[in-house]
Amino acid sequence: MQDIVNAVLLGIIEGLTEFLPVSSTGHLLVAEKLLGLPDNQWEAFTIIIQFGAILSVVAVYWRKFWNVLIGLPTSPEARQFAINVIAAFIPSAIFGAALIKYINGYLLQPSFAMPVIAASWIVGGILILVLERIAPKPRHLDGDRLPFVKALQIGFCQCLAIIPGVSRSGATILGGELLGVDRKAGAAFTFYLAVPTMFGATVFELYKKWDLMSAAAGTQIAVGFVVSFLVAYVVVKTFIAFVGRFGLKPFGWYRLATGLALAAYLAIQ
Repeated sequence: MQDIVNAVLLGIIEGLTEFLPVSSTGHLLVAEKLLGLPDNQWEAFTIIIQFGAILSVVAVYWRKFWNVLIGLPTSPEARQFAINVIAAFIPSAIFGAALIKYINGYLLQPSFAMPVIAASWIVGGILILVLERIAPKPRHLDGDRLPFVKALQIGFCQCLAIIPGVSRSGATILGGELLGVDRKAGAAFTFYLAVPTMFGATVFELYKKWDLMSAAAGTQIAVGFVVSFLVAYVVVKTFIAFVGRFGLKPFGWYRLATGLALAAYLAIQ
């Protein structure tokens, strides 16, 4: 029963944080540590439930993806959309594949992971609070029709999320703002970009850690997957309106507070 409760808790955390600029990886690692969960049982679980979050984006934007798919042979607009998403995905795929051994071997080791996450949350919170103030007036207002160069630049911003504790959505939305992309347009493009990025990263991680699958319980995975999907679906449906009204500053303050709290916790251990 306790394993099911843990699966629900981790599913909620994944669904809530995957698309918010707060770092889902950081939250899951901290939650696993605080709950005292063994890595060999839960590492595969946390990788697989990301599929639930990916599926939520597809469920919300299925019509957009379908129209692009059937429009590829005849629509220049559909082809440009697909090219933008693919181009933005490539930098993180290259950097991720090149650095994954270093990240898993050093940054995600127990002695490094928690301090790195605390530092990333604090620095990321400060950057959000500072950079949102100096971001230029947006010139690109439609996430479906970004210029190719802007899409590629946002893709390079996404590479920062390779560092544990750095949020993928935070890096792309804030980076987009600094590049003159409206934050609502940047949030929409971030959702589109999440599908190939998260799918590719999840498949790659499962391939590298397939031996852990035997330790993962099917019931826990199913529960976590469903919970992650449902919570992420609500986040995806509401996030763009929220960020359009309030910006990223609430998340900046949240990151700063949680980063300081984690640092204090580590200091007294």
